[in-house]
Amino acid sequence: MAIGLTVSLLIVAVVAASALAYTFSQREFRRSLSELGDKTNRQLNLLSDAVKNLEAEFAQLKKSVPAESTTAAAPVSSPPTPAVAAREALEITPDILVVLAAAVTAFLGKKVRIRSAKMLQSPYEIVNPWAQQGRAIVQASHNLRPGS
Repeated sequence: MAIGLTVSLLIVAVVAASALAYTFSQREFRRSLSELGDKTNRQLNLLSDAVKNLEAEFAQLKKSVPAESTTAAAPVSSPPTPAVAAREALEITPDILVVLAAAVTAFLGKKVRIRSAKMLQSPYEIVNPWAQQGRAIVQASHNLRPGS
């Protein structure tokens, strides 16, 4: 009888200890989750302030860049060729350079100066004539027999 009582008390003690451990771990988990949420909110607020500062700096820099005169009569010229129009579309404007510099400054945490930048072609825009010819040969080599 004493052994049965001891086993029962031991089971009750194990269950109580497990319940206490569960309760304490839940409390610690909620506290850790709350701390992470607070840390995330602080980082979000810092990033939001940094974006606002960058927008203000960009507006200030945009005002300081001399605007091209729009009142001057533009010389009459022929429309640009497609190659010239495509090259002009890929040029990086001073506004884009300012935005890039501001983004890198925000990321690194220190002022940077971009010395040069150029647009890179994506692999889908590059047409390799050798690859194109190879595809044409492979496609032409298929023997299609109608009605076989």
